[in-house]
Amino acid sequence: MRRLQERFRRFMNHPAPANSRYKPTCYEHAANCYTHAFLIVPAIVGSALLHRLSDDRWEKITAWMYGVGLCALFIVSTVFHIVSWKKSHLRTMEHCFHMCDRMMIYVFIAASYAPWLNLRELGPLASHMRWFIWLMAAGGTIYVFLYHEKYKIVELFFYLAMGFSPALVVTSMSNTDGLQEVAWGGLIYCLGVVFFKSDGVIPFAHAIWHIFVATAAAVHYYAIWKYLYRSPADIIRHL
Repeated sequence: MRRLQERFRRFMNHPAPANSRYKPTCYEHAANCYTHAFLIVPAIVGSALLHRLSDDRWEKITAWMYGVGLCALFIVSTVFHIVSWKKSHLRTMEHCFHMCDRMMIYVFIAASYAPWLNLRELGPLASHMRWFIWLMAAGGTIYVFLYHEKYKIVELFFYLAMGFSPALVVTSMSNTDGLQEVAWGGLIYCLGVVFFKSDGVIPFAHAIWHIFVATAAAVHYYAIWKYLYRSPADIIRHL
C-alpha cells in the first residue's frame, strides 16, 4: 500500500486531520464532478419512466418521491464538487453545499426505500416504517445542520443505521420478489463505504465511492422497475 501511495502521491493529498474536511487534488476534484454529473440525465429519464408506468395516483406519488431523491442526490453532489473545485474562495457557499450534499444522503436512503414500503403490503406494525424512515431522514438532516464535520464516526453510524433499519421490515414482507436485488445493492453501498472513508489513503477514493453509489443505485432502480412498476403482462410478453 505504501508503494502504491508513493506512485500516486501527486493524485491525492494527505489524510485530513480529525474533524476536518479532506482537500482533494485537482485530479480528484475533476473525478468527483464527472462521476456524478454523467448520471444526472439517466436519473431524470429513469424517474420519468417510472412515473409513466404508474397505474394509479399512489404509484405516481411514490415514483415522484423516489425520482426526486435519486435526481437530487446526483445534482447536489455535482454542484457541490463543482463549487468546491472552481469556487474554493467562496467558503460560505462551499460549506452550504457540502452540508446539502451530506443531507441528501439521508433523503436518498429514505427515497430508495419508499417504493418498497409504499407499494408492497406490510403488517400493521411494519407499516409505520413508511413515515418513520422520513422522520429518520429529518433527524439526520438536523444533525448535519448542527454538527457538520464534527463527529464523522457518529455521522457514518447514522447513515448505516438508517440504511439497515428499514431492511428488517422489507425482508418481512410476504412478497419477497426483488429483495435479492435490494440486498445486493445494499452490499455494494457497504463496500463503497470503505472508499468513502479512504480519502488521502487511496487515490480517487471519493470518486470510486461515487461509482459504488451509481452501481448500487442502478441495481435498486432495476429492482423497482421490474418488480414494482413493470406489469405482469409486460413480463409475459417479453418471455
